[in-house]
Amino acid sequence: MIHVALLEPEIPPNTGNIARLCAATFTELHIVGVTGFRMDDRTLKRAGLDYWESVKLHRHIDLDRLYENLPDSRFLYITTKTKRSYIDWQFKQNDCLIFGRETRGLPEEILDANADRCLTIPMPNPSVRSLNLATSVGIVLYEALRQFGTPSK
Repeated sequence: MIHVALLEPEIPPNTGNIARLCAATFTELHIVGVTGFRMDDRTLKRAGLDYWESVKLHRHIDLDRLYENLPDSRFLYITTKTKRSYIDWQFKQNDCLIFGRETRGLPEEILDANADRCLTIPMPNPSVRSLNLATSVGIVLYEALRQFGTPSK
């Protein structure tokens, strides 16, 4: 099993799309900290469609609580501020992929403290700063699942 964690997500449709992705892949979704929206937001629910009942959703007040609740996990930090590509990483069962806010990403102090576990999605066009959060989660999650040989059905 792999986990996806969103640290203080800000845009409801992104979180809804990620929830649908997690439902489709049996991936547990962890929302960490304060969101930029209410969890009953109409656009959040619409993006997740009728799959919310299939989402294994967990809420954590902060990253320390996430770490405490996943004591056997290895935490990986997805960021534009590193050179290590997710393509070159060997994922393990029970890894937790942590993604930051849409507008700011993960805080520098978290990245600095975990530099050996920071991964990026290569973007050949230097004028593009980042990808959409839901797109980024899909890219990295499916690579991890590919490495595990997860069946297509």
